[in-house]
Formats: sequence, C-alpha cells, structure tokens
Amino acid sequence: MTAFLIVDITVQNAATYEDYKLLAPPSIAQYGGRYVARGGATTVLEGDWRPTRLVILEFPTAEQARAWWASPEYAKAKALRQECSEARMVLVEGLPGPPT
Repeated sequence: MTAFLIVDITVQNAATYEDYKLLAPPSIAQYGGRYVARGGATTVLEGDWRPTRLVILEFPTAEQARAWWASPEYAKAKALRQECSEARMVLVEGLPGPPT
C-alpha cells in the first residue's frame, strides 16, 4: 500500500539546506520514493495551519518510507536537515487499490 511522508519544514539556514537538497534525492529514489510536492506555493483553505515549506514524498509502502528515514544512505542528509531546519513529519498510508 502506497505511503506518503508529509513534512512541514522551517528553514533556519538556507545555505546548509541547499546542501541537504542535493544529498536527499538519491537516497529517496534508492528506497523507491519520489517527490510529489517540494516547497511549492501553498494556499490555506481551512484552519490555521501555515506551512512554511511543505514537502510530500511518496513511497511504495510505509515500510520503505521508514527504512529510508532510518537508513545509512539518508543519515548524512538527515543530520544536515536537522542542523539547519525544524521539521514536523508524518507518515500516512494511502488507500488500497487504484484511485477511484
């Protein structure tokens, strides 16, 4: 079942975050993941959530998403991200079967 990582990131050091953006994609692809959204414009339709940089990643399964997040391949990039930003990250499983 497809799974999505939804991340709201507040960047505190833009230069270091640029380094992170170069390191992360290869490790994401290695675990079958792909970017669905990566820092594009957001519009609040309801509520008071005001994400500063919203990123959505898609993985074939929740297990692959968890494996990527804990992987040695992502460790250096994750350390950079944690050093230069604050993140709120959730993993959500998608619906089974093809879209309706």
